[in-house]
Amino acid sequence: MSIKNKLILSFALLMLILFGLSGMAVRGIAVTQGSFEHFVSNDFRRAGLARELQAAADARAVAARNLLLVTAPADIEAEKNAVMQAHERMQERLGRLRSLVQAPDVSSDERALFAAVEQIEAQYGPVALAIVDMALKDQREAAIRKLTDECRPLLAELVRKTSAYAAYIRDRGDANVEVAAQAYSSTKTALLSACALALAMAGVLAWRIIRSLMRALGADPAELRAVAQRVAAGELNEVTLDAGVHHSSVLASLAEMQTALAQIVRQVRTSVETIAASSAQIDSSNTDLAQRTELQATRLQHTSATMEQLHGTVVQNAEHAQQATSLATTASQSAEHGGQVVGGVVQTMEDIAAGSRRIESIIGVIDGIAFQTNLLALNAAVEAARAGEQGRGFAVVAAEVRMLAQRSAEAAKEVKQLIDTSMGQVAQGVEQVQEAGVTMAQLVGEVKSVAALIAEISAASRAQTQGIGEVTVSVSELDRATQQNAGLVEEMAGASGSLRVQASSLMEAVSLFRTAQGHRQLESA
Repeated sequence: MSIKNKLILSFALLMLILFGLSGMAVRGIAVTQGSFEHFVSNDFRRAGLARELQAAADARAVAARNLLLVTAPADIEAEKNAVMQAHERMQERLGRLRSLVQAPDVSSDERALFAAVEQIEAQYGPVALAIVDMALKDQREAAIRKLTDECRPLLAELVRKTSAYAAYIRDRGDANVEVAAQAYSSTKTALLSACALALAMAGVLAWRIIRSLMRALGADPAELRAVAQRVAAGELNEVTLDAGVHHSSVLASLAEMQTALAQIVRQVRTSVETIAASSAQIDSSNTDLAQRTELQATRLQHTSATMEQLHGTVVQNAEHAQQATSLATTASQSAEHGGQVVGGVVQTMEDIAAGSRRIESIIGVIDGIAFQTNLLALNAAVEAARAGEQGRGFAVVAAEVRMLAQRSAEAAKEVKQLIDTSMGQVAQGVEQVQEAGVTMAQLVGEVKSVAALIAEISAASRAQTQGIGEVTVSVSELDRATQQNAGLVEEMAGASGSLRVQASSLMEAVSLFRTAQGHRQLESA
């Protein structure tokens, strides 16, 4: 358990004991206060009322006796009033006492005693009033006899019963006082015992806390403060521990801290020496790196200028390739148009050939008609010869018709020959035009291929232009980065120099710590 928890538990236990003692004291006081309040509110009031009953009974008896002795009217009236006032006071005190006797904590004996008082008063009261009445009627002899025979025995009994009740109340009060005294004594004894127990437990807890603190600290706080001050002053020699010091104490922890700190200081000292040597080497290397960086920056500037020239050339080539692409596209479109025209010529030649074939068939029809006409003319000439003179004119017409038929047949034959010749030429022209169409189609395909190649060359030129632009940008950025590296190298050179200075300062700071090994090194030096 930690010291904090032990302290919390100890003080909590002490507070619990104090709380218990306080509770016991408060309870005792409350019991005493309750008993006192009960005595004042009940027993004491009943005792007072009992005394007042006795006084009222005595006053009533004395006034009744005096009423029989006085003769003056004023004295008679005064004594009568005294009797009546005493009687009323007696009844009022009986009523109040009756209500108090009805309380639950009133014993049966007390109630019996009070009932006896009421019983005697019930007998004595009317007798006393009758004596007063007889005295007022001037029946003194009868009143005196009644006083002697009836009133005095009842008065004596009333006084005895009232005295017995008052004595019982006094005895009960004395008993309550005795009970209160015993309760006070018991409470005092319990409180003193509890206080003694609390003091004993506080002593035990204090001893255990001091023992636990000394075990946790390992030494007095002054000694611990001296060890801490030696460490703060740089004295890192080993702390000597006594045999009884616990390994988990603050002193043992300080000793371990001092040993670990001494080892750390030795390691730091070695590291500082290494840093000093390394910083010198870094300074030399930074100088060489700065020279190489400057040379690299010069070469990059030359490369950047060359890349800019190459970029201009590639841009010009890309523009020429773009123009060639435009020309190839125009040629391809012209070749396609020529192919379309040749196709139209082929179609026209085919239409001409078809027309020639129709003309040839028509000429065949004309030739057939001429042949039939010639036959008809021959038949007509034969018939005209048979007719003689009558058919001479018809023979002439038949001869003319035959001549026309022959001429038509010859003309048709010549036209057929011309058409056959034209058909041969048209067929040859169609073949040539078809060959020209095939050639134009091949030319169009080749022109398209050339246009596609030129477009690819143009795209490649644009890509080259973009790539060279990116390379130029990269070279420019590399140039800037190289220049920045040169600046960083210069800053690194300054930082390495500052590091060398700080290493020297750290060496001086570490030299303030004194360890056993450090003392031996200083003595050997």
